[in-house]
Amino acid sequence: MRANEFATLRDFEPKAAELAAVRQHLHAHPELSFKESETAAFVAGKLEGWGYEVTRNVGGNGVVGVLKQGEGGRSVAIRADMDALPIMEATGLSYASTSPGAMHACGHDGHTTVLLGAAEYLARTRRFTGTVVLIFQPAEEAGKNSGAQAMIADGLFERFPCDAIFGLHNHPGAPAGTFLTRSGPIMAASDTITIRIIGKGGHASRPHLTVDPIVVAANIVMSLQTVVARSVDPTDTAVVTVGTIHGGTAVNVIPETAELGLSVRSFQPKTRALLEKRIREVATSVAAAHRATVEIEIDHGYPVVLNSEAETAFATTVLKELVGSENVSTCPLIPGSEDFAYFLEHKPGSFLRLGNGENSAILHSATYDFADASLTAGAAMWARLVERYLADFRG
Repeated sequence: MRANEFATLRDFEPKAAELAAVRQHLHAHPELSFKESETAAFVAGKLEGWGYEVTRNVGGNGVVGVLKQGEGGRSVAIRADMDALPIMEATGLSYASTSPGAMHACGHDGHTTVLLGAAEYLARTRRFTGTVVLIFQPAEEAGKNSGAQAMIADGLFERFPCDAIFGLHNHPGAPAGTFLTRSGPIMAASDTITIRIIGKGGHASRPHLTVDPIVVAANIVMSLQTVVARSVDPTDTAVVTVGTIHGGTAVNVIPETAELGLSVRSFQPKTRALLEKRIREVATSVAAAHRATVEIEIDHGYPVVLNSEAETAFATTVLKELVGSENVSTCPLIPGSEDFAYFLEHKPGSFLRLGNGENSAILHSATYDFADASLTAGAAMWARLVERYLADFRG
């Protein structure tokens, strides 16, 4: 097929109102991580009606739709996430959340809708040869033990083989209908570290008889500021934030213990390991210098989202064909995290960003809303990417 024979924006413009209605329905009925049963049933019903082979309850509430056409041996997977956040909506929209305390504040309603839009088009036109695997994932917002991990553990890639996988997230601040791509690391690994400082308590008037964990904690906080500044390559990017500090119950008592809570972000696996090593070293040595000890607990979150070079170059070409080079830009490094990273540890692929409007509220805000103006571009992009991949991708 020639480039002008693949899906275009014009193919989806007549579907704009229908896509908006689907998206607003999903927005009005959000479900939190691990509770996406109604959303999953809605998605599965749509796919089955269009002729997909549908498997439900993959890794919990996950839905996988498979569509085969012709004799092509290649397969491509596209993923959309479905869960909402525990936020009380404050948009005042006519289609605002009807579930108090739950809200689509990260745009997963839009992610699901654009993939459904592409799914309908692909089933109706069938202008490809090969296999399309559509993954509707639960529990991206879980933070750990997430939906991606659960689906992989449930045999996702063995049961539904694919040669590559692609995903998408909306991007507040970028014009609606535009796209951002980046090869290599694009979103950060996120880890939580707890440092418990064990000293020797006593009376505030006799500090010489104690080992004050508050003083030790203060010194550790300041020393941790050198971890990125003096241990990480200046051309790399990392963040070490002390987000919580707890210790003491009364002004005239030196406590036995104090505790620090750290959020650690990195964009390279080697940097992630280095940060863990240096934080351990700094906390242990500073405590020892003050005659205290530490207990350190590390809770690994999502890994780095690491886009494959070939698949990202391919996706960028598809996007430029679809919306023009002027509407495709290089994505900055994003310190937020995303469990699509687990899929990329198993398969080559790329995670893309779709503009949500220059005046969009930020993600995870009670006033956020996915831009319906981006729905046709997102759906057309997935349809064209599938057609192009199965027609001529060489890797």
